[in-house]
Amino acid sequence: MLPVAWAPLYAHSLPAGHRFPMLKYELLPEQLLREDIISESSLFAPQPAATADILRTHSADYYHRLVHGQLTRQEERATGFPWSRQLMEREVAILGGTIECALRALPHGIALNIAGGTHHAFQDRGEGFCLLNDQAVAAHYLLAHPELGIRKILIVDLDVHQGNGTAAIFQQEPRVFTFSMHGARNYPHRKEHSDLDLPLADGTDDATYLQLLAETLPRLFQEVQPDFVFYLSGVDVLATDKLGHLALTREGCRQRDYQVLELCRRHQVPVVVCMGGGYSERLADIVEAHVNTYRVAAGLYD
Repeated sequence: MLPVAWAPLYAHSLPAGHRFPMLKYELLPEQLLREDIISESSLFAPQPAATADILRTHSADYYHRLVHGQLTRQEERATGFPWSRQLMEREVAILGGTIECALRALPHGIALNIAGGTHHAFQDRGEGFCLLNDQAVAAHYLLAHPELGIRKILIVDLDVHQGNGTAAIFQQEPRVFTFSMHGARNYPHRKEHSDLDLPLADGTDDATYLQLLAETLPRLFQEVQPDFVFYLSGVDVLATDKLGHLALTREGCRQRDYQVLELCRRHQVPVVVCMGGGYSERLADIVEAHVNTYRVAAGLYD
């Protein structure tokens, strides 16, 4: 069965009317278990990431102020979440989940974190529902442990929003190649420079999206020769998404996931999948698209 990181605190309580769909972190594991895509034994509760592991990515000043609730009102507003100790426990657990997924993917080939993909978090600040950058922290963890044999990492970010924090964090790190395929006119308005950015026009449909990905990703595997992949499988590319402005169907989103994971499988490169964003009006659209990612993974790796 697929190794899957999840804990009840992933579904953090938010003020009434908050636009972030936190309920998906309850519904997604329930649906995966109901369909027997995973079993109870597939799920593991992550340990909180160690401070030393977090500080390989984030500045000590920012992390100290974040942990102790000392962000300015403007900084807190930029994250999109009201600060609380429970929120911090959640964020550090998600980081631990992505690190543990990386370690489990080495023998299993794949592991998935039901949360994560917090790609808008920079070294010294948070933005856009991202306080700490889980894939960056996990990538730094792998590189800091040479006994694991990871020399080159490819981050495949297919959330509809550019992975600006991830791009900035790794701009001077040649061992990590950042690839972001995102809405050209979408958030963030000021883009960073990934190693490869593919901006998409509003209304991009399945055929255009999938052809571009098929032309790009195999070439990256040949050029980058990654030992490890982090995949951010945001479902805010859906046509139903309130914030996405693209026009993918759920089937198109599923084929996108298949392209990425089949390539990892074929090249025998371990991969960690994090869920990323999704803001469709109907929560069922978000959950079903995420479930499709797990269906694809189970079909390829079970």
